[in-house]
Amino acid sequence: MAGHSKWANIQHRKGRQDEKRGRIWTRIIREIMVAARQGGADLSANPRLRLAVDKAKAANMPADNIKRNIDKATGNLEGVTYEEIRYEGYGIGGAAIIVDTMTDNRVRTVADVRHAFNKYGGNMGTEGSVAFQFKHCGQIIFAPGTSEDLVMEVALDAGADDVVTDDDGAIEVLTAPGAFEAVKNALEAAGLKPEVAEVTMRAENTIELQGDDAERMQKLLDVLEDLDDVQDVYHNAEI
Repeated sequence: MAGHSKWANIQHRKGRQDEKRGRIWTRIIREIMVAARQGGADLSANPRLRLAVDKAKAANMPADNIKRNIDKATGNLEGVTYEEIRYEGYGIGGAAIIVDTMTDNRVRTVADVRHAFNKYGGNMGTEGSVAFQFKHCGQIIFAPGTSEDLVMEVALDAGADDVVTDDDGAIEVLTAPGAFEAVKNALEAAGLKPEVAEVTMRAENTIELQGDDAERMQKLLDVLEDLDDVQDVYHNAEI
């Protein structure tokens, strides 16, 4: 099936993430601790922890750091306890925004998120106000020029739900969250290297923003992503 053009958006997002590389470790450590606390320290039995450790290795985090934070989360070392909280709201032009946080102080976090929305032109909503516009799924994206036939053959055989070719030639593989790891591994084993591979909240429909609206929306997203307790920000704006 055909999809929207999103390659420029993906490259834009990756560029901004690279600019913030110093914050990546902090967020990965929190993800490791929450995953280990909920599912235990055994990587073979905890797929969420496996994905978090993969992220840590990709970010060049030393193995000692990874192990230490797993030990903290499972009670072998004293550490901070984080809880996951999701906030929802609207950005410029009615664009939908989901903000996933991990925090040891929910009062501080909700105040920071609300302040960012209010100050930069958004509106914080109630639980469920925009989540219905997103789908929780695995998303694996390949650059334009990748063999669509090979991606489709390998992905569908491995259990993917759909393969979408976007207007600009990028190929997007969509999976159920539980099938993500198997599909990703199968694609990589076939020599297909994705540009993006993650379990995410994927917007079902997008809103195109240009000019001043696009700049204001990007500012709001930047401020939200820079908050200490924020792990991920999802939105349906094409900027």
